[in-house]
Amino acid sequence: MASPPTTSATISPADLAAAAERRLQQSQGPSASELQFTGADHELRQKFRRLIDPGILRRNPENQALASLKTLLTICENILREPDEPKFQKFKPTNSLIKRNLIDPKGTVEYARELGFNPEVVDFQPYYQWRQTPKRMHALRIGAEMLQEAVSLGSEKEARMAQAKKEEKAAADAVAEKIRLAYEDDRKMKLMRDELEKERRDARIAAAARRAATRESAPPEPEDEEEDEELMPGSGNVLGSSSSHTAPPSNKKTD
Repeated sequence: MASPPTTSATISPADLAAAAERRLQQSQGPSASELQFTGADHELRQKFRRLIDPGILRRNPENQALASLKTLLTICENILREPDEPKFQKFKPTNSLIKRNLIDPKGTVEYARELGFNPEVVDFQPYYQWRQTPKRMHALRIGAEMLQEAVSLGSEKEARMAQAKKEEKAAADAVAEKIRLAYEDDRKMKLMRDELEKERRDARIAAAARRAATRESAPPEPEDEEEDEELMPGSGNVLGSSSSHTAPPSNKKTD
């Protein structure tokens, strides 16, 4: 029995290159962007996000929560920058800044524990110690990224609130300035009215003084010096007359 003819498939150089690229990617594992949304890193990121919100942001005043996140981020960045520096691998809970931003607020110690910091006592002094291992370094890096994300959002919100307050204050200052100017205008108008009234009052007083001075300087008016003529009773003479009048002789005969 004759065997079937063997057929040979022709593969183009482009297909070979694509297949080689796929094998290379499979050997390298998933990329960083893929790890962000898949697998264990995705779960770790979500865990850190939940520790931030609601763990820290909703359980503390807004300003305090943002200050605590910044402190945690500084601790992470110091270790990532100098991973072999012992002084960056621990913090003392009695330190005033640490106590205010990490120990007293709610949820912050839990975040530090998830970063790899564990409580220890060294020479009778309490510390939170971070000891370097690949797993802890990876968790620290992921935790720092989540902190940076939250701090950036919080800082943007803080900047917007500060700008809103600035604009609100500017508007209030503008209203206050408008009221002040209106008050100044009213005060100036009142001063002008008072000054005008004073000028009118002074003018009336001056006019009255001039009239009084004119009356005093004018010559006296002549008076009537006619004397009343009084007749003496029973006589035809006029009292005070310069000439005496003789009564006409009577025609009556005397006996």
